[in-house]
Amino acid sequence: MHAIAMRADTATELAGWLRLQHLPGVGPVAARALLACFGLPPDIFAAPFEALREVVPASVARAIVQPPKPVANSQLELTLQWLQRPGNAVLTLADAAYPPLLLEIADPPLLLYVRGRAELLSRPGVAIIGSRNASAQGMQNAAAFAQALSAAGLTIISGLALGIDTHAHEGGLRGAGGTVAVIGTGADLVYPRRNLDLAQRIAEQGCIVSEYALGLPAMPGNFPRRNRLISGLARGVLVIEAAAQSGSLITARLAGEQGRDVYALPGSIHATLAKGCHALIKQGAKLVESADDVLQELQWLGGTATLPAAVEDEPPLLAALGHDPHDADTLAARSGLAMGALMGELLALELAGLVERLPGGLFQRCK
Repeated sequence: MHAIAMRADTATELAGWLRLQHLPGVGPVAARALLACFGLPPDIFAAPFEALREVVPASVARAIVQPPKPVANSQLELTLQWLQRPGNAVLTLADAAYPPLLLEIADPPLLLYVRGRAELLSRPGVAIIGSRNASAQGMQNAAAFAQALSAAGLTIISGLALGIDTHAHEGGLRGAGGTVAVIGTGADLVYPRRNLDLAQRIAEQGCIVSEYALGLPAMPGNFPRRNRLISGLARGVLVIEAAAQSGSLITARLAGEQGRDVYALPGSIHATLAKGCHALIKQGAKLVESADDVLQELQWLGGTATLPAAVEDEPPLLAALGHDPHDADTLAARSGLAMGALMGELLALELAGLVERLPGGLFQRCK
């Protein structure tokens, strides 16, 4: 179905879309079938039962011909109030401003609730995702890649989760491309609450988008489902860190099914959070080491991007540590330092943000 020039900015138009959204048994696929057959929601609700029965099951057809349920009326009132606030908007599947890339996926949402710069949803973007329990190096990589790609003019898309998502959004806000947060609650809520300040800055400078009705709290099933929108809005998906069973791999799989490129950062063979990235690379994801690698794969002509150059004069202990995790005994043998002196230097490097202490008595460099 092609978008037409209509914004859900009147009570009548919005009421029809909300009623369709809340019909039991009607998901995005069935809704698209009804829209394709009958036209806009008022035409669907005016259609006779016999005609509806040819498109959807009898139980759904009966629900369509019944008067609106109270939930649809209460959602209409709530949504109209929410739309009075500056920066808030609702885009319908028939709206000219609906993101064109989402129209390509199998089940685009009927409605998108938007806070902030809705135009970012239609601009070229890259999704940056990864572990919630990310390493310090992983979070730095997420911020650096996001900032570089945003500086090149690409919008950074992620899911507002802790860890990689948070730092991807932070980096995106520092570049011209901005950032989009696809959330798994109603657009009037923020989850997790620790990202309340970040969400406010994204709403002011970037864009927050949700397919879920206002007031809907965080529910486990919402987040895997919203992942199809993270990948669907993007031209490519970059996985920074992911364990072998990470939810980020679901997003990467969806990206492949949607015809999007998948990129992954390699890591140490000893690092748990590199296992998922390595698995993706084995399955055909493109190994990238710099933001320019992503730009080249996308054939992006909007600009160039480079990560900050490495520091040349690094402490000898960092050189001994290398880029793999090591325990103190190994580092003592490599560096020639006595254990007391070694631990003192490691502490100093940790306080300087150059070394991260991992579980199991291991140490890993952050830069």
